[in-house]
Amino acid sequence: MKAVVMAGGEGTRLRPMTANQPKPLLPVVNRPIMEHVLRLLKKHGLTETVVTVQFLAALVRNYFGDGDELGMRLHYATEDLPLGTAGSVKNAADKLRDDRFLVISGDALTDIDLSAMIRFHRENSALVTVGLKRVPNPLEFGIVIVDDEGRIQRFLEKPTWGQVFSDTVNTGIYVMEPEVLDEVPAGEAVDWSADVFPRLLERGAPLYGYVADGYWEDVGTHESYLKAQADALSGRVQVDIGGFELSPGVWVAETATVDPDAVLKGPLLIGDYAKVEAGAELREFTVLGANAVVREGAFLHRAVVHDNVYLGPGTHLRGCVIGKSTDVMTGARIEENAVIGDECIIESEAYVSSGVKIYPFKTIEAGAVVNTSVIWESRGQRSLFGPRGVSGLVNVEITPELCVRLASAYATTLKKGASVVTSRDSSRAASALKRAVISALTASAINVIDLEATPLPVARFHTSRKPASGGISLRTAAGDPQSVDIVFMGEQGAELAPAARRKLERVFSRQEFRRAFPGEIAELSYPARAVEDYANELLRRVDVSGAGELKVVVDCAGGTSSLVLPILLGRVGVEVLTVNARVDEASPTETFAERRRDLQRLSELVSTSRAHFGVRFDPVGERLALVDEMGQLISEERALLVVLDLVAAERRGGRVALPVTTTRVAEQVCRFHGVQVQWTSTALDALTSAATGRDMIFAADGRGGFIVPEFASTIDGLAAFMRLLGLVSRTRLSLSQIDARIPEAKLLKRAVPTPWAAKGAVMRSVIEAAEGSRVETTDGVRVITDEGWVLIIPAASEPVTDLWAEGQDVDAAQTLLERWARVVEQAAGTP
Repeated sequence: MKAVVMAGGEGTRLRPMTANQPKPLLPVVNRPIMEHVLRLLKKHGLTETVVTVQFLAALVRNYFGDGDELGMRLHYATEDLPLGTAGSVKNAADKLRDDRFLVISGDALTDIDLSAMIRFHRENSALVTVGLKRVPNPLEFGIVIVDDEGRIQRFLEKPTWGQVFSDTVNTGIYVMEPEVLDEVPAGEAVDWSADVFPRLLERGAPLYGYVADGYWEDVGTHESYLKAQADALSGRVQVDIGGFELSPGVWVAETATVDPDAVLKGPLLIGDYAKVEAGAELREFTVLGANAVVREGAFLHRAVVHDNVYLGPGTHLRGCVIGKSTDVMTGARIEENAVIGDECIIESEAYVSSGVKIYPFKTIEAGAVVNTSVIWESRGQRSLFGPRGVSGLVNVEITPELCVRLASAYATTLKKGASVVTSRDSSRAASALKRAVISALTASAINVIDLEATPLPVARFHTSRKPASGGISLRTAAGDPQSVDIVFMGEQGAELAPAARRKLERVFSRQEFRRAFPGEIAELSYPARAVEDYANELLRRVDVSGAGELKVVVDCAGGTSSLVLPILLGRVGVEVLTVNARVDEASPTETFAERRRDLQRLSELVSTSRAHFGVRFDPVGERLALVDEMGQLISEERALLVVLDLVAAERRGGRVALPVTTTRVAEQVCRFHGVQVQWTSTALDALTSAATGRDMIFAADGRGGFIVPEFASTIDGLAAFMRLLGLVSRTRLSLSQIDARIPEAKLLKRAVPTPWAAKGAVMRSVIEAAEGSRVETTDGVRVITDEGWVLIIPAASEPVTDLWAEGQDVDAAQTLLERWARVVEQAAGTP
C-alpha cells in the first residue's frame, strides 16, 4: 500500500516564515514538519510514497531526495498550477492505480494511528475513509457529521459560528480505493471535501469517518506553529526529538556546546552544533536550531530559533520566532508573537513589539522601536470584522495609520482604476479618519467619490450605482462616542460578503498592499447632487400616494438624516413637526439614557400634537423607532410585525425575508395575508442578499432595520419611513389598531457565557440533545418541539452562546430556555 503526501501548500498565513521556503519544510523541534509525517508513515509500514509538490517544489525535492536516508522510496508529482487537494492526487494517478492508498498532509503535525484507520477502512468496505478529529475551534476546518456506525452524513467547509453544529473536523487524512480517482477530472482544480465527497455522498457511496484519538494540529498560523513546538516538547505528540535528555525535559544534541553556568529550564531543545554561553538563560518551550549561538546574558522563553541564528549578549526573546541566518545584536528585545524572517539583522538595543512581522533580508537600525505603525501589522483580534464592521476606540484601536492599512488592503482587492464611494457621519473623528482612508485609496489607484457627511443609506445607494465598485463609510459607534465603526461595502451597497471579508483580512494580515505608479494616482471627486439623486430615485420607486394627508413627528437625533428629510418631506407635502433637525458634530451618537429621554419626548409630542405617528432615526439614518398615534413606543419586535402587516395586507402576495431569530408570529401574519416567509441567517449580508430575490416585498432585522426591496436591497431607515407614510395613508387603521390585532409574541432571549474553545463542543452537545426532535440549521441549531422552539447560535464576536425560545405562553418559553441553557452550560463547563 502506498501513501500520498500533499506538500504543495504555500502557507501564506505563516509568512514571513514561508516567504522563501514551503510550509512542509518549516521545522518543528528542528525537523521539517514533513519529515515527522514521513517518519509516521514509515512507522506504519507505508514506505513507498508519492509527494505532490507545487510551491518551491525544488526545495522539497532537494531536501528529501529519493527518501533513502529515511529508509523510504519517494516519488514526486509536480503541479504547474495549483490543482486543489483532489486534483493534485489525480496528477499522481499513474502511480496509484494498483491498490488502495493513504493521503496525508505534509504540513500537519500528527501521531494518529494510521494502521487502525486503514483497518477501519478495510472492515467497513469503504470507498473513502476520512480521518476525523475533535477540535476546540472548528471555524478554519471542514466539519464532518457521521452516524453511529461511522458513515458520513454531511460535509461543511469552513463554517461560520452560526453554522457550527459539531466539533468533529476533517484532518485531511484519507484512505481511498483507487477507483475514486475516476471521479476527479484531470488537469483541473478540484477539492475532495468541496467537490468530490459531496457528489459521492449524494450517490450513496460508502464514505466513512474514522474519529482518531491521537494528536493532530494543522500548523497553519503562527500561534499553532508555536503550539506544535510546545506540544512536541511536552510529549503531547509522539515525535522523534534528536539528541539526548540532559535532564528531565531538556534535550541537547550531542554536538551542541552548553556552558555549565548557563540556566536551562525545560522542556526545551538545543540543536546540533549550537552554542550556549555562561549566563544565558533558556526557559520553557524554547527551541534552538542547529549552529545557533546564544551569548552571555541572553534570555529566551518560548522562543523558536531556526538554524544559524546569532543572539548577542543581553538579548531578550519571548514567545517569538526567529528565521534562519538572522543576527540579533546586543541588548535587542523581541516580544510575544513577533516573527522575524530569514537573514535579517536586528541591531543593538532595537525593540520589536508584540505581533510585528519582519520579512526576510531586512535590517532594523540600532535603538529603533519597531511596532505596528512601522513594519508589518499584528494579527489583532479573532476576526478583523465585528458585527458593525471594523470597530474600536478612536486613536487607540482605530488610528489614522490603521485606516491607511485597512483602506490599502481594500484597494488591493479591487482592480486599478475602480471607484469607491466614501462617506462619514457628523463626527470630527470620522472626518479625520476618512481623510486617511481617501489618501490610501487614491495612492492605490482607486478613484474616490466622496459624499462627505451623509446618511449611510445615501452612501449605500451611490455605492450600488455605476461606476462604484464598493464603498467605505465611517460612523461613531452606536452608544459609544469614544469608538468608531468602519463599514466596508460591496458593489451592491451592502456589507461585504464573507468571502470578500476574508480576502480583505488576508491582504491586511500579510501587509501586501498594492501601490500605484505616479501616473496612476487616482482622482478624488465630490458629486454635486448626491442627496437629490437619492431623493429623486426614492420617490420614483416608493409609493407615497396619499401621504400628504398625514401629520407626523420626526426626530432626526442630530444626525445626517436631517440633510435629506427636508427634500423628501417637502416633495410629499406631509405635515411634519421635526426635532433635533441639525447635524451635531459634538454629539454624533447617544447613550441609552439619552435615547430613552428623547423617545419619551417624541411620545409626548405625538400625543399632544395628535399626529398619526412619530418616528426617530438613528444618527446615520439607517434604523428607526416608531411611536403610535397614542404616544406609545412600539418595541422593535412589534414594529417589525406592524410594518409587516401593513405591507402584506396591501400586497396580498409575494415573499418576505426575516432572520431566524424573529418571532414566529410573523408567520401567522404572513399566512393571513397570503405571503411567504424566507428565513435567513443572522449574518451581516444574509438579509440583504435575500432581499434581492424574486417577488420579495419586505425584509427587516427586528432591530429597527427595514429593507424596501422595490428601492434597494440594503437597510434604509429613510426609505422605510417614506414607504410607511404611503402605507399608513392608504389604510383605515391606525398603528395602535394594527398592533392590537397582531398576537402577542412569547419570545425570550438569553446569553450563556461560553469559552471560545468550547463552542464547537457546545453545538455538538446541542445536536446530540436534540435527537428525536425536528432540527433546522439555517443559522445555528433550531430545535422544534411540541412546546415551541429554541434557537442556539454561538456568538461570532463574543465568548457567549445566544439562545432564543418561543412557546405557546411565557411559561413554556421560559421552560424551554432554561432547559437548553443547561445543555449549553454543561457542555461549556460554566455554572
